[in-house]
Amino acid sequence: MTAALPGTTAAPERLVYVPTAAELGYTFGGRAPVATLRPGQVVEVYTEDCFRGLVRAPADLPSQVCPLPYVNPVSGPFAIEGAEPGDTLAVHIVSIAPARDWAVSATFPHFGALTSSHGTPTLQPPLDERVWVYEIDAEAGTARYRATRSEHIVELPLAPMIGTIGVAPEGGQVIFSEIPGPHGGNLDVPQMAAGATLYVGVNAPGALFALGDGHLRQGDGEVCGVGIEAATTTTLVVDLIKGGAPAWPRLETDTQLMCIGGARPLEDAYRIAHADLTQWIHESTGLDLLDSYQLLSQAGTARIGNVCDAIYTVVARIEKRFLPAGATTRPGSVHDRLAATAQALRAG
Repeated sequence: MTAALPGTTAAPERLVYVPTAAELGYTFGGRAPVATLRPGQVVEVYTEDCFRGLVRAPADLPSQVCPLPYVNPVSGPFAIEGAEPGDTLAVHIVSIAPARDWAVSATFPHFGALTSSHGTPTLQPPLDERVWVYEIDAEAGTARYRATRSEHIVELPLAPMIGTIGVAPEGGQVIFSEIPGPHGGNLDVPQMAAGATLYVGVNAPGALFALGDGHLRQGDGEVCGVGIEAATTTTLVVDLIKGGAPAWPRLETDTQLMCIGGARPLEDAYRIAHADLTQWIHESTGLDLLDSYQLLSQAGTARIGNVCDAIYTVVARIEKRFLPAGATTRPGSVHDRLAATAQALRAG
């Protein structure tokens, strides 16, 4: 039984965790767990936005009210009972709900894909720092975009996702929450949404799983470096697969298998994601490696996660309907079981 913590209520089947500001973390690794979860347990987690809720109006410039390194906070970490290095943590996202009726986005000097940065300096002036405030209508499922220099307004459909999610890195490393990698971290992939099961390799006893950085939608590449940033209430089901740790995070839905790769340049992120997905198809279905490669080449699709962080991310995808009839992935039954749990939670 998970013990109750300050800001936390525990029940046999569900843990509700609402961190205080002091309990928010800014790294993966280097922090003690806030609670221990059993495989199969449901956890409802409050996540703060990437600016800790401090950017609320156009005058609240992030560099002034939310300076580095206290950005991109994560809730947790949670220890997973029985998790050991080399195991696979499975996390099914049941739901992601806006926790407020507003969200924000911004542009920054030296950040984003279309400006000079510290890593790729150029001679033109840096971009202005500017804030956009979005009105969120959860019932209608929309975020209202308002241009800051004209009267243009448009309603954008909500597509909630978790931008930052993962476990403690290998070798006792402590990695800033804005940086993605094999441990997860700031992956910024819109496919990290309700209905998806994340598989990530365990590197430390207990896994030390954390999440945050909810986006209510994000275009491919997160080109300005900032999505529609929002606090969320996110419900998850966790499970543990002994052994079989993937090299990079993987995602599964009812209809797709996906692998996430991260690197600079972007082509290396593409290669990592597609090499891992080729191996996953081969190992899980028994299809020959080059046959798997050929199938992915003709039936696969790819989405860009971000081209603004220290490491860029790409998601390689294939529809399960193209795989050999009757074949299932090793964690596939885990996804089916967790998805059934999620359906029961929504129904009841």
